[in-house]
Amino acid sequence: MDRAIRLGRIIACDVVWAEVTGRFPSEAALAEAMTELGVEYSGIGELAAGRAGQLWRRFRNEGGARRDRIVPDFLIGAHALDQADALLTRDRGFYRKYFRGLRIIEP
Repeated sequence: MDRAIRLGRIIACDVVWAEVTGRFPSEAALAEAMTELGVEYSGIGELAAGRAGQLWRRFRNEGGARRDRIVPDFLIGAHALDQADALLTRDRGFYRKYFRGLRIIEP
């Protein structure tokens, strides 16, 4: 996270925001932490949502199992590709395969 902060602005899409929210005791605590870290909310746009659906369909058509990858994984990748400069993730292989051109920042 420190490296990502040094590289520029940090944004979180709807899916990431929802996942992180569940780790805090209140919305106020979440808001305080996100403000302190400099993380901004950025909703998934229509184009990114459409791209996510197309790539999820490709994944399923290639034999991908529902339990291995879910639509939110594709929403996160499409949001990063269409609406951000890079993605901070440990799951490099998946995002490199389905989101070519997406810059990956490794923790």
